[in-house]
Amino acid sequence: MSLTGGGLSLAVLGGSCVFLALALAVYALVTGVIGAARRDARLQTSARLAAVAVFLAMTAAIFVMEVALLTDDFSVSYVAQHSRIASPTWVKFVTMWAALEGSILLWGWLLSAYTAALAVTAPNTILRPWALAVMQGVQVFFIGVTALAASPFRLLVDPPLDGPGPNPLLQNHWMMAVHPVLMYLGFVGLTVPFAYAMAALITRQPGVTWMTQTRRWTLTGWGFLSAAIVAGGWWSYEVLGWGGFWAWDPVENVSFLPWLTATAFIHSVQVQERRRMLKGWNLLLVTLTFALTILGTFLTRSGVISSVHAFGNGPVGPLFLGFFLLVVLFSFSLVALRWDQVRDRAELDDPVSREGAILLGNILFLAIAFAVLLGTIFPLIVEALTGDKVTVGAPFFDQVSVPVWLIIFLLMGIGPLLPWRKAEEQSLRRNLAWLAGGALAAGLIAFILGMRLVYPLLTVVVAGWNLVSLALLLHGALAPRLRLSDRSALSVFRQYAFESRRRFGSMIVHLAIIVIALGVMGASAYRIDRQMRFQFGEPVAFRGYTLVATDSFRSQTQGRLSTGAVVEVYRNGDKLATLRPRINVFGANQQSAPTPGVYYTPWHDLYLSIAGDVSEGRQSVVLRVVQSPLVAWIWIGGLVLVFGTIWSLLPGRQRVRRRTTNDGTVRA
Repeated sequence: MSLTGGGLSLAVLGGSCVFLALALAVYALVTGVIGAARRDARLQTSARLAAVAVFLAMTAAIFVMEVALLTDDFSVSYVAQHSRIASPTWVKFVTMWAALEGSILLWGWLLSAYTAALAVTAPNTILRPWALAVMQGVQVFFIGVTALAASPFRLLVDPPLDGPGPNPLLQNHWMMAVHPVLMYLGFVGLTVPFAYAMAALITRQPGVTWMTQTRRWTLTGWGFLSAAIVAGGWWSYEVLGWGGFWAWDPVENVSFLPWLTATAFIHSVQVQERRRMLKGWNLLLVTLTFALTILGTFLTRSGVISSVHAFGNGPVGPLFLGFFLLVVLFSFSLVALRWDQVRDRAELDDPVSREGAILLGNILFLAIAFAVLLGTIFPLIVEALTGDKVTVGAPFFDQVSVPVWLIIFLLMGIGPLLPWRKAEEQSLRRNLAWLAGGALAAGLIAFILGMRLVYPLLTVVVAGWNLVSLALLLHGALAPRLRLSDRSALSVFRQYAFESRRRFGSMIVHLAIIVIALGVMGASAYRIDRQMRFQFGEPVAFRGYTLVATDSFRSQTQGRLSTGAVVEVYRNGDKLATLRPRINVFGANQQSAPTPGVYYTPWHDLYLSIAGDVSEGRQSVVLRVVQSPLVAWIWIGGLVLVFGTIWSLLPGRQRVRRRTTNDGTVRA
């Protein structure tokens, strides 16, 4: 079908929107660079307006693509290759980011949205024109790839009557609608601090201004990326049928890499703000973070790695590799050119200080990032040099990263309690005694409860260490206020939480990290995984539960054929749940996608997945039965982390009051 019944087709209309956006982006880039170099306000304004126009053009392209997907217009190449008539509406809608060309289109649209928002809302400083120019340069690349190399709007003269639909694994769970978008919002959001960092180097202003102007942008991108990683873990848990949430898959790894460097950056900016140190370090960190987002995009879209998440072979691999090299060459050359201005004049007074702890934490984050990157690309290097295929599995990543994580958790507890410059010996000893007491108590309780494995026990120890740290931080913030106030403790606490959102939000995030760490520990170290045969009607005991497979079933819904088993779950004679693990087949695609049946509890999940034939007439079914302790804590911790990030981003009451004029109106 075409939009105008034989007139202008959606393919032509969508492609025209992308080319218009590309032309506007090139105009915005050229005008912006000239305007910034000449300090011409009119050209700068024109570039800003062009940024908004690019966003509108890309929005139109997105709208056209969605119309093509929802109306089954198979004359549009992307629709013909990745959609099908029988798919539910929500699957058709999210199919836009289910394959290479659509995902690049979405990336370009989100980038145009960030750029337009920056053009409209960023304060008028010497950095803004150059930062916008950098954003527009990145924008030209992504929109150019969509227009010239990976267009989803190619017109098919002889379109098929139907398409194959998206990858079955991607249409098997609603998280498909959320996880990729969060990931792109995170990756694209981290372009903003990179753009301001480059602007600071270009304008010879490598002080703290670029960081203060991008603090919220950085935290926003980091928050989206964090949420995306946790959401991806849940998608893996709910869809892949193995009962796990993280497999050190190459695509998982490349999303983790920029998170590690961005986390290091978020902490080290405090050192530059307070001590005017680490200027060059922070510039390198934010550059590395952005470069890793591009490297990750190259790895997932070039076909060089195998993964259930990758987009397979695509035409954009060499382009992304070239862009990655260009970014690295440009940014690191700029840092080298300005090195005399970015190198530190101040020195570390004492390693036992807040800045010392942050610097050590930064080094450890980079150490994990290096190990993960090495483990991810090592098979590629070996294959390129020898032609042999090798794999680097989870044991390598676990053995390398777990000890480092434990040290980072120790620093996470003691670091915020240390003063800047140098710690007083008496207060340091007092705080260490409290922390050690909390760690010892937590470890002792875990040992009494039967925990004997070394790393899980150490994880509980550092959790106790950090919980005491958070209590000491709150006590240190609230006790002086309580002494000077006649209000209740709850009232003082609320005032502190609202007035010191950045500080209190960081405490919430650290609490979330502790919860997630405990969840990962429990679900990894104490996971019970069995493959069991169930005769229909006969009870089977498993870890205190009684499981009864009562029947098999076969159901046909819109575009999906499901076969599975009905399993009743009992404990102490009480029926707790009825689970329906199943295998789904979508349309003519012969690739099956499992949907496990999960009984969720706060302390452990009971996870059932089909592991054998469930065809009609059989008297038994083989199930994979998994009990994962504390796995729900990972998802709960993820929600708490998002809440803490949002809390940090909101303006505090003091800031709102400063914006309020005497007549009560509020200035934006």
